[in-house]
Amino acid sequence: MFKGYLSVSIQPLPSVVIGDTVTLKCNFQTDGNLREIVWFRVSTQVVEGGSAKQKIFTYDAMYNSTYSHMEDNHRREDLVYQSTVRLPEVQMEDDGLYECHVGIYDKSSTDKVILASGSITLTVIVPPKSISVVAANSLAPFSRYEAHNFTLVCIVTGAKPAPMVYFKRDGELIDVVPTAQLSSVEDPSKGRGLEKSFDRRLVGLWSSRALTSGDLDDTKLKKSQLEQEGKLARLGQDGPDGPEKGREHGSKSDSEPTTEVIPETVVSREFPRWVQSSDPLYYFQQQQHAARDGTMEVRAMLTWSLNPQLDNDALFSCEVNHPALSMPMQAEVTLAAPRGPKLSMSPSKATVGDTVRITVQGFQLGPSASEVFPEPIFTWTKVGGPLLDGREEHNGRELIMERVPAELNGSMFRCTAQNPLGSTDTHTRLIVFDNPRLRKRQFIAINAAARECPLILISLLLLLSLTCELT
Repeated sequence: MFKGYLSVSIQPLPSVVIGDTVTLKCNFQTDGNLREIVWFRVSTQVVEGGSAKQKIFTYDAMYNSTYSHMEDNHRREDLVYQSTVRLPEVQMEDDGLYECHVGIYDKSSTDKVILASGSITLTVIVPPKSISVVAANSLAPFSRYEAHNFTLVCIVTGAKPAPMVYFKRDGELIDVVPTAQLSSVEDPSKGRGLEKSFDRRLVGLWSSRALTSGDLDDTKLKKSQLEQEGKLARLGQDGPDGPEKGREHGSKSDSEPTTEVIPETVVSREFPRWVQSSDPLYYFQQQQHAARDGTMEVRAMLTWSLNPQLDNDALFSCEVNHPALSMPMQAEVTLAAPRGPKLSMSPSKATVGDTVRITVQGFQLGPSASEVFPEPIFTWTKVGGPLLDGREEHNGRELIMERVPAELNGSMFRCTAQNPLGSTDTHTRLIVFDNPRLRKRQFIAINAAARECPLILISLLLLLSLTCELT
């Protein structure tokens, strides 16, 4: 005997942004009489016998005379139904599997029920909560003769799923080399030159520049050649014509050294142009880990060989694409060398015995920079001798001297601020005035001592006379 026909399906649903309202739709077709509809949310928690299920909606035909939650259309002998469940302002905990269970009466017996079900996974996505760009490397002093790698880290938190992160320089997308490719390239068994492993249109030109006479200082010629050869050996940066031709150029410049003319305004930022590349490789690495709330934290790192001449005042931005965002989210920093530190002294009129604080309040900034980045290293020294506590130097944004003596009057203090892009010095003179209150206390102490002197003399005379009588 014919039992009855029942088909159940749930309409597909795209990812839903947290806070939106979602309607789940369960369509089923049958030629029998409806018995019940039950919606379940399937928990990720595993219990005995399978996953835990939470019942979120029930329709029982035995106790409901109307179909308030359903729409029906008659198609010959079949009935097409749709059951909907509305989830307002979905949250992270609403993410997961949902099931729609439908039961109809068996045509052969009203005591039997035919069951069928469908399921759908509701994916709740969350836009990033925050984005920031920081310098990854520990603070390093500025060096005129040694190139340093520099790393920017873009930190994106609170997103689900993990967003796509990319970097721009001065508004233009940066072509990067993923570190996975880099590790395979640096394997000596796979070739010496980076040019043979990557398309130059993707990664830029990473070749050694010929040492021309205009790039050299006659006092630095030997040092620059050694540095160049050492870097080529470490990085495998042989030029397009090989290392021999690079040495030939070096020998030509050795015979015709000239003196480099450095403008006075950049004397404190004298850069070895023969070490840097005008078109460096940018290496990219991305790490991610899950937070306790189910979102992802992403750290994207951009590393390159820093060129202070070209990179100073360069604008780097980190941008994020995410399906929950209508437009990219971004954070940006401007690389800037410290210039013209502004010092403040407290108290402004120091007296003997005061605690004096000299603090770096800020810097002279260019038109495109809002702060010095990366954060500089601050070093304090006293011109002509050690600091008050005997140390040769003090590191930090603030110099504190407790109970300054009169001997420090007129002393000159130097503050050196430096980051990988440059270095600058500034000086301040400490003027220490007499302290009237301290002088008054000293005068009172002297008077008290003077009053006690006669008593001490009398006591000594009495003691002396007593000693004489005894003898």
